[in-house]
Amino acid sequence: MNPSEYILNEMNEHIRLTKACMDSLQSQILEAADICLEAARKRNTIFLFGNGGSAADASHIAAEFTGRYVMDRRGLPAICLNADPSALTSISNDFGYDQVFARQLDALARKGDVCIGITTSGKSPNVTIALEKAKLMGCRTIGLAGKEGGEIPSLCDISIIVPSQITSRIQEIHILIGHMICHLVEARL
Repeated sequence: MNPSEYILNEMNEHIRLTKACMDSLQSQILEAADICLEAARKRNTIFLFGNGGSAADASHIAAEFTGRYVMDRRGLPAICLNADPSALTSISNDFGYDQVFARQLDALARKGDVCIGITTSGKSPNVTIALEKAKLMGCRTIGLAGKEGGEIPSLCDISIIVPSQITSRIQEIHILIGHMICHLVEARL
């Protein structure tokens, strides 16, 4: 392996996928931002959750909402459901890992809140079960996925499916999408 060639190939693949998403995902990103903006204006909470790298993305985006993305403004209510190890371990021990996010939504969410589930495969049971719960509770649902989308399109008001089979590429685009949603909300508040 030539390290320089590897770096160029990775960057070119990222650029290729970003360009593929420019046309295909623009309307979904705008709709997701509109849903989050409406919630922010009403002081509803935005809940985010995922596993692994998607958990890190959920935490990152929640922090952008509660702190700031670019502009100084009031903090927005956002909670990352995978950030509390006591909740994760107690719920998974007592109810099963597939319930870790749904159980927290049951306790914390209310009608009008927004739930953003992030799963590169679209098939993570704890994410899909939580999105089902959110719908039943009257929350708006946004799903970020990749590959073929898995169950996300059938569970969400807005599905943003990155057209890639490569987990790392999907995650790169997910964080970009999260940043764009934050900026679109922040700029219009």
